[in-house]
This record gives sequence, C-alpha cells and structure tokens, in this order.
Amino acid sequence: MTRKPAASARVPDVIPAWYQRPWLGVFSRTLASILGGYALAASVNVFLSLALPMQRSQAVLTSMLLAIVACACVPLWAFATRSALRAWVGVLIPTLLFALGGYLLGAWA
Repeated sequence: MTRKPAASARVPDVIPAWYQRPWLGVFSRTLASILGGYALAASVNVFLSLALPMQRSQAVLTSMLLAIVACACVPLWAFATRSALRAWVGVLIPTLLFALGGYLLGAWA
C-alpha cells in the first residue's frame, strides 16, 4: 500500500515550474539587499538630515553614518527572513516611510 504525501508537503500546481527553482529566491534576496539597501540608506539619510536637531552640517554627517548602518543591516534582514517576499516587504516599507517623512519635512522646511 503506497501513501500519498500530505497536501501541505507538496508544492501547489499553480506555481510554474521555473519559479520553483531555488536560485531565483537567492537572486531576489540579493536584489533586495543591494537595491533595497541603497534605497533605504538614501531615504534614511534624507529623513535624518532634515529631522536631527543640530547644525545642518553635523546632521548631514550623522545621518550619513546612520544610513551606512541601515545599509549594512538590509542584507542581514534579506537573508534571515523565510521568503524573498518578506525580504522585499521588510525593506520597502521602512524605505517608503522614511521617504515620506523626508518629503514632509522638506516641504515644511
């Protein structure tokens, strides 16, 4: 008597075969870490340079240093999550929030 694998153990037939290749997930995470890291660093830099309550030159230098830290944390996040989709969402949401904050602070400046 042969047993069929559980439904949760099988890959759904809806997903095309080319998308089930593991290198695509690694490639997507790599793009998220490179492109998303750059975008997050840029948005953090803009937001913090406008938001920090110090001289403009000191605020820019401090925000650049903190943006480098944020850029270094993105690859850690991208490869620590369960899926590539979570990696993209976890990078894009803070990037959009920092960009929106920078836009609002720049509009009021």
